Amino acid sequence: MVEDPLATADCLQITREVGFDQLLTSAKPYTTACPLPFQADSVKTARDVTRSTLARWGLSELGDDAALVVSELVTNAVRYGMYAHGSNEITLLLMRVAPHVLLAVADPSDDVPRRKEPDFISENGRGLYIVETYSQCWGWDPLRRGGKAVWALFHAGP
Repeated sequence: MVEDPLATADCLQITREVGFDQLLTSAKPYTTACPLPFQADSVKTARDVTRSTLARWGLSELGDDAALVVSELVTNAVRYGMYAHGSNEITLLLMRVAPHVLLAVADPSDDVPRRKEPDFISENGRGLYIVETYSQCWGWDPLRRGGKAVWALFHAGP
């Protein structure tokens, strides 16, 4: 549930004005971008980068939830993006826009992410349900170069 719809809208407007394409390639003090190969161990790397970045920003309390969400986003990118034409890697982006933290994973696939009704017996199919449950909101944006960035927004306090 969105706690502060105006602040959330401002955060998302900033990302859309600047554009995920530029955010993924430019070094800014309030962003961390990490290229990841299409490998299963990229999920662990993404969790580690997320936790260490949030700790550096003084937001360790978000570490577990954000790491879980990043795990799901990177798993989906590795699973579905590796067969797309284009880039041979995915990119993790963390951006601090007070009072929010935006996590995004870019991959070369143009396929739209779709949340399924969770089957709690199945071993897969719950990823976006978990993202929706643990984050304030989530979505995706197409990239100009092709592919997409799937993002999740967290409220980080004042």
